[in-house]
Amino acid sequence: MIRAAVAGASGYAGGEILRLLLAHPQFEVGAVTAGSNAGERLGAIHPHLTPLADRVLDDTSVEVLAGHEVVFLALPHGHSAALAAQLPEEVVVIDCGADFRLESAQAWTTFYDTPHAGAWPYGLPELPLAGGARQRERLAGARRIAVPGCYPTGISLALAPGLAAGTIEPSDVVVVAASGTSGAGKALKPHLLGSEVMGSMSPYGVGGGHRHTPEIEQNLGRAAGLPVTVSFTPTLAPMPRGILATCTARLTEGADPASVRNVWEQAYAAEPFVHLLPEGVWPRTADVIGSNNVHLQVAVDAHAGRVVVVSAIDNLTKGTGGAAIQCANLALGLDEALGLPLTGVAP
Repeated sequence: MIRAAVAGASGYAGGEILRLLLAHPQFEVGAVTAGSNAGERLGAIHPHLTPLADRVLDDTSVEVLAGHEVVFLALPHGHSAALAAQLPEEVVVIDCGADFRLESAQAWTTFYDTPHAGAWPYGLPELPLAGGARQRERLAGARRIAVPGCYPTGISLALAPGLAAGTIEPSDVVVVAASGTSGAGKALKPHLLGSEVMGSMSPYGVGGGHRHTPEIEQNLGRAAGLPVTVSFTPTLAPMPRGILATCTARLTEGADPASVRNVWEQAYAAEPFVHLLPEGVWPRTADVIGSNNVHLQVAVDAHAGRVVVVSAIDNLTKGTGGAAIQCANLALGLDEALGLPLTGVAP
């Protein structure tokens, strides 16, 4: 068994990692740590994690995390770098925060208030890259991996095939996406109270202000082989989990509208977690909840000359915890899909 520690276990991301670790045949849950919740019973914070209910959360420290083969960091943005720097090089460290996602120091300092810590191998295995490779080739055997953000996961996988194939233009990409409230974390915030959210939708980070924008552009640029400009508008939906992203881009001149779907079919035919739905069937967040799946549908808006791709993911599973486990599997030489759910929860 592979002994794994989870730092930041009291949050939604940490709880999701633990849920998946409990079902994984090769992992044993070691230390579970937190900040302000240290000393609390895990069961008082995550009642659904019954097998771990009597565990007591330790303080997050290098001493507590030492002795594990894998350490999952589910910490607030900007808190992973200092801790990771103190962990031995032979330990596999999977960071679910943003600290090591961005290659550009300027992009980091524009959206975050801590120094740029550098970039680790980016943990989106299925991402098509310019020239025909996949991002997973950079993850096998890696000791440090940065888990993608939830919005960038669904959006990048929706658009990357078209950019890698030269089917869509890189300069006119527009995305509007809706996320459930768990994407904002577990800390109490007045605008996320049930009475504020139920029966209402609202935009935020409008006008290029969302910190995931440079990460999305970085991913799509890797697929296209040249810079990509994205207009991204996130919205808050009255649901706890899930992301539905509607992504559009202009069809390149000379591209055959009739062959557009084939680009996505070929890109993801062998991927266990990315599913292009039958024609006419559109993704729903309800169908991916609790699973590591991405549901996609693609269509051509002939009137506007644009390709429309809609993606649905569970922001806590494929968008965070599932991605972390998937990356750990690759880093350790295990089957990439081991221990990860291919079925959702319904109704």
